[in-house]
Amino acid sequence: MRPWLAAWSVAAILAAATTAARAADEPLKVCLDEDRPPLSVHHKGKPDAGFDVLLAQAIADRIGRPLKIQWFESKLDEDSSPQLEANALLSDGRCSLVGGYALTTDSLVKPGMKTARLPDFAGATRDDRRRRVALGVLAPSQPYVYSPMTVVLGPKAQGRKIGDIGDLAGLRLAIESGSLGDAILMTFEKGRLIDSITHLVPGRDDLLGALQRGDYDATLIDLGRFDAHRAAHPDTTITASGYYYPIGANRGYVGLASDGALIEAVNKALTSLAAEGKIAEFGKQAGLTYLPPREPAILGDVWTKIIQR
Repeated sequence: MRPWLAAWSVAAILAAATTAARAADEPLKVCLDEDRPPLSVHHKGKPDAGFDVLLAQAIADRIGRPLKIQWFESKLDEDSSPQLEANALLSDGRCSLVGGYALTTDSLVKPGMKTARLPDFAGATRDDRRRRVALGVLAPSQPYVYSPMTVVLGPKAQGRKIGDIGDLAGLRLAIESGSLGDAILMTFEKGRLIDSITHLVPGRDDLLGALQRGDYDATLIDLGRFDAHRAAHPDTTITASGYYYPIGANRGYVGLASDGALIEAVNKALTSLAAEGKIAEFGKQAGLTYLPPREPAILGDVWTKIIQR
C-alpha cells in the first residue's frame, strides 16, 4: 500500500470512530407531555414519572445514548393540534422523538399548513412563544401500547355487565361534548341512546367527579384517563367495566421522516423490549392498564368507522 494511501485510510478510520463516539455521547432527546398521567408526568419538586418516561430511558439505554426529556404542555386552540405541536417541536430541533403519539392516518399526513407555533415547553422564551416553525414530514415508529376507549361505571351501576355499547341502555350517561366518546354514544344505532345522554363541557365540568358523586351511571373515556383518576383517587367508587370499544388507536413514537436511521434503531429496541416483557412491566410500574399493540398498527378514518357501526 502506498504511504499516502495508508495514511489516508488510518485518518478515515479515526474520523469515523470519532464521529461514532460523538453520536454515542449525544443525548436522545424525547419530547413528552408534562401532564398526561399515567403516561408522563413532570411536576416541579417531584421526580419525573410515567410509562413513557420508563420506556424512553430503556430505549436510550438500548441504543447507547443518554436520555434528555424535553417537557412540553399541550394547550389546544384554533391554531394548533397534537399533530402540529409534535411537528413543530421536532422541526425546531427541540427533540428527535415525541412519545405517546396516537398513530392514526390523520395524525401522520403531511400538514396542510407550512408553519405552526410551538407549544409551551420547559425553557421556552418569550420569543419562542411568538414565533412560527417551518414544518417537516412525520414518520412513526412501530406502536408500543394500545389505547382504547372503555366504559366506566358509577357507584349505582357497579357490577353492571357491559359487553357492548347497547348494554348502556337504561343508564344515565354523561359525556364530554365534542369528544370521541360523544360521537360513539350519539351515533350508536341511529341515536338509540340520545335521550339518556347528558353533555358536559370539557375543562369546565368534572366528568369523573360527577360520576363519583352518583350524578350519572356511566361514561365512555380513554382507558388511560381512568387509570390516572384511579391513581389520584385510590378510594374511588367508580369502576372499570372491562369493556373496550373495538375501535382504538395504538401509541408510539413519531420523528421526522428525514431521521429514518433513528426510527429504525428505536424499532429494534422496541422489538427486543417487548419480547422480554419489559414494556408490559413498565406499564405495571406506572399504574397503566397495559394492552399490547393491535392491528391495524395505524388506525384509519375513525369517524367513518364509528358512523358505519
